[in-house]
Amino acid sequence: MAGGLNTPQLASAVCNAGGVGSFGFAYSTAEKIAQDLLATKALTSGPVNANLFIFQPVQMPSADVVDKAVAALSGFFIQGGYELSIPSAPFFPNLENQLEAIWSEPPAMLTFHFGIPPKGIIEAAHAKGISVGITATSVDEGLAIVRSGADFIVAQGIEAGGHRGTFNAHGDDSELPIEPLVHQLVNQTNCPVVAAGGIMTGQDINRALALGAVAAQMGTGFLCCDEAATPPTYRKMLLNDALKPTQFTRGFSGRWARGISNEFIERMDGRPTLPFPIQNTLTAVIRQAAANSDDSGYQSLWAGRHYAKIRSMPVQALMEVLIQEMQADSRSS
Repeated sequence: MAGGLNTPQLASAVCNAGGVGSFGFAYSTAEKIAQDLLATKALTSGPVNANLFIFQPVQMPSADVVDKAVAALSGFFIQGGYELSIPSAPFFPNLENQLEAIWSEPPAMLTFHFGIPPKGIIEAAHAKGISVGITATSVDEGLAIVRSGADFIVAQGIEAGGHRGTFNAHGDDSELPIEPLVHQLVNQTNCPVVAAGGIMTGQDINRALALGAVAAQMGTGFLCCDEAATPPTYRKMLLNDALKPTQFTRGFSGRWARGISNEFIERMDGRPTLPFPIQNTLTAVIRQAAANSDDSGYQSLWAGRHYAKIRSMPVQALMEVLIQEMQADSRSS
């Protein structure tokens, strides 16, 4: 979960309760990555995962395209107002710089979203004893991950919150739900599969394991834990607006991402956007203004399809509940 929702307290608490604590470092500086990993290691001896994005080269579109994208984002009423500023290059963090922090404070696992890193990066991780996982949303992507030499596949079902991890931002998406995706990857590859997408309960975890997954990955389920840095407005939406659907939008970042439906997503439906992640930088001022004014209508409220099952409690308590649900489900089946 990129964007500051993860904290050393959250990741370490998951580790200390028997799980793998994870960080979304997509937009983080090398200094921030090293700081968070070091702080987490001071709180736990358990396994930590660091996740990075594979950003594709991107150029600023023509002035006409930029003008249309800016116009689409103008005129929203947010208390305090906002002023759009056209981003300038570099449009995303340097992967090699981010990895220097990873190599200096090695986590147990290193995972990638949106594609496969260069082979030399996978080899460097292995040389430091780091396991490598890569997100797949289809069998073809899974087979490419196997050929890359990665250690495991993260099978991201269409139910998952946040950014869709397809390799091609504008290519075909099979939109496979988690169960058929895991089933196909388990049966068509020889690589361990971690199931992700819409997993909220112990019963959900059991279903993933029954399909052959070696583990289940949860994001949304931890957003209302005490240790998460989820802003108050975001928490309120997760806990009190369970009847609101989630939907995909390119409006916030330029890439498909699933969040709780709100005014921004509805008003940006079909409107022009800049390429990812230029759009993400452009809309940052809107999201910040909305957060400052406690306005949920213009924040990116990333959440999985089944967020209504979320629980508000400390990490240790949530992990215990999940284990109890798994055990009860096993006994009843």
